Amino acid sequence: MEKKKIDRINFLAKKKKEEGLTEDELKEQRQLYEEYLEGYRRNLRSTLGNTVIERPDGTRVSLSKKK
Repeated sequence: MEKKKIDRINFLAKKKKEEGLTEDELKEQRQLYEEYLEGYRRNLRSTLGNTVIERPDGTRVSLSKKK
């Protein structure tokens, strides 16, 4: 996510605490949060997808999605 968008998220969060947000700002904040969280989740999935567990017997097992 771009630094500009993260700065906007922080600005809106600070403004919300201090004086409140308009309806348009609340919509923008929700959209920016969703975009941020999606990027975070995508990054985490990628990291976990490349993670390997090495067992004491020396075997290596990739992490898999639980059912």
